[in-house]
Amino acid sequence: MLMLSVMSLIIFIITVIVMMLATLLSKKTITDREKSSPFECGFDPMNYSRLPFSLRFFLIAIIFLIFDVEIALLLPMILIIKTSNLMNWSITSLFFIFILLIGLYHEWNQGALEWNQ
Repeated sequence: MLMLSVMSLIIFIITVIVMMLATLLSKKTITDREKSSPFECGFDPMNYSRLPFSLRFFLIAIIFLIFDVEIALLLPMILIIKTSNLMNWSITSLFFIFILLIGLYHEWNQGALEWNQ
């Protein structure tokens, strides 16, 4: 039992040493302004923070979240088809898909899906 605890302690010490060496060796000394700035945020982080930014980035993020959440809602529908009433399942899934298509059509009409603005 003593031998097992000594071996565990040695493995722990070796692991900590390797992690500290990896941390020290992986530090980059050259900081690049482009590499340290946030990616795809729509504004320059080094300027005044109260400058207005394009709401286009916000709108695209909201559209992505809406259509990302709908995938999370559609996937369980496939799994419950065997255990539910087929008529209720069909009505519910078609209604849900219909609402999503109406939302997609509305976004398309508003021009939110046009990337060349």
